[in-house]
Amino acid sequence: MSQCVCMVSDFFYPSMGGVESHIWQLSQCLMERGHKVIVVTHMYDDRIGIKYMTNFLKVYYLPILPFYNKSILPTIVGSLPYLRKIFLSEKVTIVHGHSAFSSLAHEALFIASLLDIPSVFTDHSLFGFSDASAIITNAFLKYSLVNTSHTICVSHTGKENTVLRSEVLASDVSVIPNAVDSIRFRPLESDELEAHKQKSFATVRLKKDNSKRQERVVTIVVGSRLVYRKGIDLLAVILPVICSKSFQLADNWVQVHFLIAGDGPKRILLEEVIEKHNLQHRVKMLGELPHSDIRDKLLVKGDIFLNTSLTEAFCMAIVEAVSCGLTVVSTNVGGICEVLPHKYIYLVEPNVDAILEGIYSAVKAVVTDERPSGEDCNRFVCQAYNWNNVAARTELVYSTITQTKQQSLQRKVRRLWECGIMAGPMMSMLYLMCNFWCLLLNWLSW
Repeated sequence: MSQCVCMVSDFFYPSMGGVESHIWQLSQCLMERGHKVIVVTHMYDDRIGIKYMTNFLKVYYLPILPFYNKSILPTIVGSLPYLRKIFLSEKVTIVHGHSAFSSLAHEALFIASLLDIPSVFTDHSLFGFSDASAIITNAFLKYSLVNTSHTICVSHTGKENTVLRSEVLASDVSVIPNAVDSIRFRPLESDELEAHKQKSFATVRLKKDNSKRQERVVTIVVGSRLVYRKGIDLLAVILPVICSKSFQLADNWVQVHFLIAGDGPKRILLEEVIEKHNLQHRVKMLGELPHSDIRDKLLVKGDIFLNTSLTEAFCMAIVEAVSCGLTVVSTNVGGICEVLPHKYIYLVEPNVDAILEGIYSAVKAVVTDERPSGEDCNRFVCQAYNWNNVAARTELVYSTITQTKQQSLQRKVRRLWECGIMAGPMMSMLYLMCNFWCLLLNWLSW
């Protein structure tokens, strides 16, 4: 049966990232399968009101300013009139929130429960249990999911993490991985690959006798938000160690260059390291790239993709890299070990020595041509991570929750009450207050 699905998140175009890409691709596939899909997010600069995107995807940019890290201030009452109006006027049958970082997604799930609209939440991240940020986010998640119809996680590790954090039943959580457009993220053609190999040599003048020698240049690419949890502090230590020397593998002398794409608070740290160690000829900072430019301006320019994340539920970036034929070196954290077979990835512990060893192994595989071909990599990604498959599995979740009877108001309030000794009753009273507000708006026919 055709559904009207409302995707809600603080993170959407023009912001770029894994969550934004997931919402976009899933929405397009669901529309191709005959569903109506709309997206709701907050305003971005002068982008406000209703906009239409590819295939007439309707996007509501609400007149709410972001508060912190692209998320709105969680008030519930501030967004209730907007979200209620959209859900009713668009005849939404399913509300689908994305990302535990998104306050707007949590508020949408809360309001969907008030309006007896089935709801789904997709958790894209892993969280701890001890730091302040995780404690606050976990509390929001617990109250958000208590009356949510179903939850989706992108990995089995993510499912275990979400069940522990939110105390939802494991039977109410499904695992549906992310996917990649393997046609867009394709390896270089044979003639382009040959030209790339010919350019990957540099002539170096030796200081000791002023002679020259040819060195193979292996390019490592990094593409992520430049923030602490992406392991940028580790990358800052690795850069001068790798770039300060050339080393011999088989009959080749090898030097390593870096291409780094992304932006964030840790960018200044990398720039300081580059400046301090005079690495401008070895390390190039590209800044934040649109998702449409990731393949042409980053991935196909390199041989190895490096991921130094300290926590990761899935990591779409490593799948996109493999789809383009790159060898991946990644920290073995979160759900990353579930994503790729060992022949496509070098898994290492999140410390400097282990990452350096993994890079050395990957460089050796590139130089000796022991890695799988680009066509083999792309074929694997096409079969394993297909957006149509993700959309079909998401459809099954939608079908299940629409056939399940919605709980009574009394039961919903009771479940909120039981979530905490102090916060539980407070959330229950807030829920009832919002319910009366909705009844008042119905009476006023607004």
